[in-house]
Amino acid sequence: MDNLLRKPGSEFYNKIKWLMFFRVLFTTLLLGSTIILQLNESSSPLARPLLLLYGLIAGIFLLSFIYSLILLRVKQGLLFAYIQCGIDTFIVTLIIYVTGCFASIFSFLYLVVIVYSSMLLFRKGSMIMASLCCIQYGIMVDLEYYGVILPSVMTGGTLAADYDWSVVLYRIVMIIFACFAVAFLSSLLAEQAESTRKELLAMKDRVKRAEKLAAIGEMAAGLTHEIKNPLASLTGAIQLLKDEISYNYDHDKLMQIVLRETDRLSTLASDFLLFAKPPTGKVEKIKLDEALREIVELFEKDSACGGKILINNEFHPDIWIEMDPAHLRQVFWNLLLNAAEAIKGSGVIKIKTYPLNNNKHVCIKITDNGCGMSEETARSIFDPFFTTKHSGTGLGLSIVHSILESYNIWINVESEIDHGTTFTLNVKMIAPPV
Repeated sequence: MDNLLRKPGSEFYNKIKWLMFFRVLFTTLLLGSTIILQLNESSSPLARPLLLLYGLIAGIFLLSFIYSLILLRVKQGLLFAYIQCGIDTFIVTLIIYVTGCFASIFSFLYLVVIVYSSMLLFRKGSMIMASLCCIQYGIMVDLEYYGVILPSVMTGGTLAADYDWSVVLYRIVMIIFACFAVAFLSSLLAEQAESTRKELLAMKDRVKRAEKLAAIGEMAAGLTHEIKNPLASLTGAIQLLKDEISYNYDHDKLMQIVLRETDRLSTLASDFLLFAKPPTGKVEKIKLDEALREIVELFEKDSACGGKILINNEFHPDIWIEMDPAHLRQVFWNLLLNAAEAIKGSGVIKIKTYPLNNNKHVCIKITDNGCGMSEETARSIFDPFFTTKHSGTGLGLSIVHSILESYNIWINVESEIDHGTTFTLNVKMIAPPV
């Protein structure tokens, strides 16, 4: 998240800007109205309580100006947000102090700070801010009750000491309860809103990707057939020439090159056709943990794994799905191969399955600790012929996506450079066969 703050178009950056703007607007209106009310009751506009309010408004404007200057230069965006929200709790405490302390009507401002803290910092941050608010309010009211401090602006002429200690304690407890209740509820709503936003963005990317791949697939299907037919004729003609003409080393070498390259083109065309129109296949009921263990055992013997990569399995038992076993093997073989090729030297691949949505779906995660990839690369890895490797056709993940799409299964990817990649599949579960 820290890196997001350095991007002017990022959502986190925009939230910080709006927070700074509404802080100035809200406090100006709030304290300005308080000053107007006090002017009606005070004979002098330069009375000491009003001077404190003037200074508080000026301080908030100055602080907001400083925030705006360092906004694009700060490197720790999350820390910057914590500092702003933490300072805001102190500002609210000052507002409450100068407007009557225990008798102030502005104690609700703590809740405002907690709400927008939850929007920026989610549960952990909102709980920290709630704790700061409760500590400051409790200390301030205690100091007033014991006569250590006096409020700067008297509202009704009442002090905390004018009330029984049980009333003061009850007020403090209710403020603490309100702060933590609001922190919990607002952070819960903020996390749900963020999760929904991410799901909508992911769905938007999926729809765009599906539309693009569908258009490419329609063109590719016809084009691939047109390529494969001449290749077959060319291969047959070369074989006849090779058998009928007398042996010549140079000629034979050239014909071997032609045959090798035509085979390579034929394989590429077959892979492209598989991406464009995956075969329907024979759908069967599959016990997922057993099928994945078999695929993993075969992959561990492959040269791509080569004993340098440790595969950790965490399979939930008794999960059944419907899919062509050949498609299932091809999908997970390609995903494991992609994970292995992303690991330089030795590394770990983790495969985990667990039920979701009251056992209606199973989540399958394949995580590696390889080189990872940028956000731009992650958006393109399912495009045909896109690859970051020195060798390969760039069709492996395109075929995976195409096969999964034929089963209405979406695949998501999360990656971070130098930290690895996670592929996530949500597959519909079925009841075990009787």
